[in-house]
Amino acid sequence: MKLRNVVIVAGLGVVVGYLMKDQIDKQQSITPEKALKAAKNALKQQGSINGSWIYMQPEEFIKNGLTYTVYRGGVTRENEEDNTQLEFYVDAETGAILEVAETAS
Repeated sequence: MKLRNVVIVAGLGVVVGYLMKDQIDKQQSITPEKALKAAKNALKQQGSINGSWIYMQPEEFIKNGLTYTVYRGGVTRENEEDNTQLEFYVDAETGAILEVAETAS
């Protein structure tokens, strides 16, 4: 085999490997929109929601000594007297809600 052919095949292998890794990485994580939808559906069971938000950039979150890549967001729930604001953290890889906490209004 000529050196030129070896270089071409090696170059194609590197490009294909890079593209496959990129696709696998994208499949392993969920989008912020899906994370928000999952959180809203879970929190809707405890009362109606009249507002929501989510940060589009994932961030690190440490819970029980473990580090997770998460999306942070929040919802506003309507109560009888006023509105309650809840902040949540959703695992960016699995979509599991890791924590929900009421925030000070």
